[in-house]
Parts: sequence; structure tokens; C-alpha cells
Amino acid sequence: MEDPLKLGIAGLGTVGIGVVKIVQRHAGVLATRAGRPVEIVAVSARTKGADRGADLSTYDWADDPVDLARREDIDVFVELIGGEEGPAKAAVEAALDAGKDVVTANKALLAIHGQALAERAEAHGACLRFEAAVAGGIPVIKALTEGLAGNEITRVMGVMNGTCNYILTRMQDAGLDYQTVFAEAEALGYLEADPTLDVGGIDAGHKLALLASIAFGTKVDFAAMRIEGIERVSIEDIRQAADMGYRVKLLGVAQMTGRGLESRMSPCLVPMASPLGQLEAATNMVVLEGDSVGQIFLRGAGAGEGPTASAVMGDVMDIARGLRMSTFGQPAASLTAARPAGSSAPAPYYLRMSLVDKPGALAKIATVLGEAGISIDRMRQYGHTDPSAPVLIVTHRASRTALDEAITAMGATGVLASEPVALRIEEV
Repeated sequence: MEDPLKLGIAGLGTVGIGVVKIVQRHAGVLATRAGRPVEIVAVSARTKGADRGADLSTYDWADDPVDLARREDIDVFVELIGGEEGPAKAAVEAALDAGKDVVTANKALLAIHGQALAERAEAHGACLRFEAAVAGGIPVIKALTEGLAGNEITRVMGVMNGTCNYILTRMQDAGLDYQTVFAEAEALGYLEADPTLDVGGIDAGHKLALLASIAFGTKVDFAAMRIEGIERVSIEDIRQAADMGYRVKLLGVAQMTGRGLESRMSPCLVPMASPLGQLEAATNMVVLEGDSVGQIFLRGAGAGEGPTASAVMGDVMDIARGLRMSTFGQPAASLTAARPAGSSAPAPYYLRMSLVDKPGALAKIATVLGEAGISIDRMRQYGHTDPSAPVLIVTHRASRTALDEAITAMGATGVLASEPVALRIEEV
């Protein structure tokens, strides 16, 4: 049997301890499957003495993750600190500069600095792997880079943030408003320290940016993505969507079009009977479409100790077996700068708004839509006791650019009592 593969782990939170537990619990199985032992040599975290639920006494301790990354007695630096800057970035750069292979779960780091880090890894003959950064335990990176390598990928789509899916399905099932369920999710520890990363769509946007790079051979360009969170989705939207046979999901879509790379993360209506529409609780699902394979669905736990640590170990095991691959599935120098699509492909839209209760208000809104070239499929005005009147409109297929222009023009009509909420209706 070959010499052991020696790991240095920086970050001993939920995922880091999950990795430690797998290495300790399955040492024999890992050695058999990899053809060599996998061992932890040293670890690093912000505090040394905390009780983390695992025995760390046999590992060296490093106060500085950069020092850990440079140690001559480790082969793989496992970065589980998190954050796009600071010690995580410095330590990963140090490891790559020292020729160490790196495994990370840090989606933010790669979404912002992925191209530079990929080039750095190749310059030093190192691997940079990040299966755990996207969709937790779902092996979607492997699917794209290996299983579907013979396909031209036409679209990547999915629900990639379990917290948002929990909030939206809980609103649906319990009939609770957004703020109530948000507080519930916070109490359960589902939200990031900065909740905007979750409910604002940023976390899921990071993941989609990485998948788009692999799928379309482009440089990671998170800044070009259109991102909208779920903060304005109301229980009324949930109910009306269900009444029409849809469910609301925070949906990411990336596809290469004649107009350029279309990349967006936003709440959408999806058919209730579809696999995405049936996705419950904190589960993730990624849909990959290829010219040869057609459409495939990957579903599983998108976060948590076990699933994310499992993904980390999948990368570690590939390295232990001698499987080496470019960071984004092809040499970094061959990745192209994608031209962002100016607008998304046309689709029907759901519009909810409140109008001042006076004659002609609804007619003015219909006129604005018509002038923008947007036709109305159906429209409903509800009974009310308030001074404002709730209105629901479903359009025929329209571009988001035209819709945004119409919404801006609505503000000048003097009949809006609240800013309209627009949700794309996505057929999947």
C-alpha cells in the first residue's frame, strides 16, 4: 500500500468536524478504497480549547491557517474557514504556492476569485477541488466534469439554497407569512450570520456562478448575475401560485444563448407537479440539460455536517487515488470571458400589486403594459375593505427588460398603492 495521504484541516466548525469524524470512523474503508491510508496531521481554528465533539488530541495544532497551509508534512490543505477574503483566501493561496492540493467548501471565495486561484493552482502543479461548495452532498461538480463530459450543456437550473426552500415550503404548508417563518428559521439555526446571504439569493448565486463556469467553459463572473431574493414573497403569492398549479421556488438558471450567457437567481413559479415543484424543506435539486443525455435531476441534502463533509471527502479520495483535474473542468487559460446576455429569455410573469381604489386605475395599468408590448393572459381584482385594491395579473410571454420598463412607468400613473411584485413563471 502506498504512503498515507496527509491532511491539514483549517476550520473546525460543523463541516470540519464532520470531516474529522469520517476520517476517524472510516479509516479502514478509506484506505481500501483509495489504495492508501488517509490521515489528518494537523488542524487549525480560531479557538483551541473548545469541545467540538471529536478527539483532536493526536493532531498538531496551528494557530495560523497560513502556517498550516505551508507545512511540509501535509499533502492536502482542507479549507473550511469560509469567507471570500481574509484568512481563508490567504491560506488557500499559501497552500497552492507551496504546491499543496486544496479542497474547499468555500463558494464565496471561488465565485469571486475562482479564475485567479485556478491559474495559481495550475502554475504550481496543484489541484483545487470544491465539490462541497455547491449543493452540499449532491455530486453535481463530478456530474458536470466527468459523467457529462461528452455533452454540450444547454442549461443548468436548480434550487440551491436549503434555507430559502425551507421558508417557502413552510409558508406553503402552514399558511404562515414570510416574517413568521423567517424568525422560525433563524431560531432553528438555518440562517447564515448575515441572513441576506441566504434570503437575498447571494449564497445560491455563488453556487450557480461556479456551475455556469464548468458547464459553459467560461470564467466565473458572479458580478454579471441578476440576483433577487425571496424577501418580498408574501403568503398571498404562495396561495395564488398554488391556485394556478404552481409553487414558488428560489430558482437559479444559467444558459448560453445567442445573446450571451444568461445567468439569474430569483423567485419563480414552477409547476407543482414537476420535480422542482415537489421539492420540500431544506433539500436542494440541480437540473442539468445536455444535448446527448437530455435532462437529469440531482436531489439531496444541500447543507449540514454529514452531506457537506461527504462532499469534501469525495474530493480528498479522488486526490488519494491520483485523479487530477483542472479546477473548472478544463485548463484555466482556456476559459473564456462570457458576454452577459442583455436580458433573459421571454417568459410569462405573475404580477401582484395594490392599486388606489378609484375609477380607471386598473385601465391605466393595462395601458402601460400594452404600451410596453406586454399582453395580459388573465387578471383578477379581489374584494377588499382597505383603501387600496389588490390585483393579480398573469402576462403572456414577455422579456424581463420590457416588464421592468413597464413597472417603472406604472409608478408615474399615480394609481399604485404598493410596488408591484413580479415573479417569472418557469416551465421545467
